[in-house]
Amino acid sequence: MTRIGIILGSTRPGRRAGRVGDWVLEVAGRHPLVLAGTAEVELVDLAEYRLPLLDEPEPAIRGRYRHEHTMAWAATIDSFDGFLFVTPEYNHSVSGALKNAIDFLYREWHDKAAGCVGYGAAGAVRAVEHLRQILGEVGVATVRTQVALDKHTDTELFTDPDAWVPGAEQTARLNLVLEQVVTWSKALGQRPAAARD
Repeated sequence: MTRIGIILGSTRPGRRAGRVGDWVLEVAGRHPLVLAGTAEVELVDLAEYRLPLLDEPEPAIRGRYRHEHTMAWAATIDSFDGFLFVTPEYNHSVSGALKNAIDFLYREWHDKAAGCVGYGAAGAVRAVEHLRQILGEVGVATVRTQVALDKHTDTELFTDPDAWVPGAEQTARLNLVLEQVVTWSKALGQRPAAARD
């Protein structure tokens, strides 16, 4: 079974990541690949890990973690085959908390696939572009399709999140992202171990 982690990329009080993440989980839970038992999805909330600013004395590429918070985070990420990142856009990029969480690890990200669900100004497309570059450096392959929830067309998400109802087009796009992530995750997981480093 292919395990996909839905990573909530914001820790800010009042964030919209929880509402968007719940929608992603709900849609993914009804996806044929999940219903058939081919894939499973799980929410991963960065706020629950309380990661400090990167405090490991050695570079993550060495994999010699010293702190319990890093080891717990590493075990979580290592348990997944792929990811769906739910990211806001802060100043044309991802949140500092998400960048920090990625920087903590290396091998645990490597040779996995990811899709992106952005929300905010211009659908967070600039944040997603930065996220693609960051993930590429730690060996994560991002699928082309993405979901962009725009502050101007998905107004209720930002004014009254409980009343927000995603459109059918967004749901269809999210289903496609999940399908691509599962497909790529399977393919990357079959690479010979010698080719992974």
